[in-house]
Amino acid sequence: MPEMLHQIDIQASPAKVYDALTTADGLRSWWTDDCTAEPRVGSIAEFGFFARKVVFRMRIDELTPDRRIVWKCVAGPDEWPETRIVWELNEQAGGTRVRFEQSWPHIEGHFRPANTTWGALMFRLKDYVEGRSPGPHFKA
Repeated sequence: MPEMLHQIDIQASPAKVYDALTTADGLRSWWTDDCTAEPRVGSIAEFGFFARKVVFRMRIDELTPDRRIVWKCVAGPDEWPETRIVWELNEQAGGTRVRFEQSWPHIEGHFRPANTTWGALMFRLKDYVEGRSPGPHFKA
């Protein structure tokens, strides 16, 4: 199964990055303002895009505070369902190295545009956590 892989260094603590990836307020600050999420294993996070023409539901499968987050897409368009997203946070001198991975069924279809979008989103996450407040990439 192909994987999207991204990595970025953020000048902030793993705890701050973890909050940006696991709380609704954090996710709304850099990804999409149409978001419901709570940091609880087994819960379903929902992300809406384009006035809810596109909606993704991610089951929270794993939460290791300040270290690792795993989601499984349980509903969404096209190739997204059954994909798995993993965020790994590793403390580095003065900050956090964030590693992102998303499994994908094949490289046709939405793989390439989704991969490009995730790359851009990594920089929005970085800006948000470092205090530059970019706002969400997607707005309802």
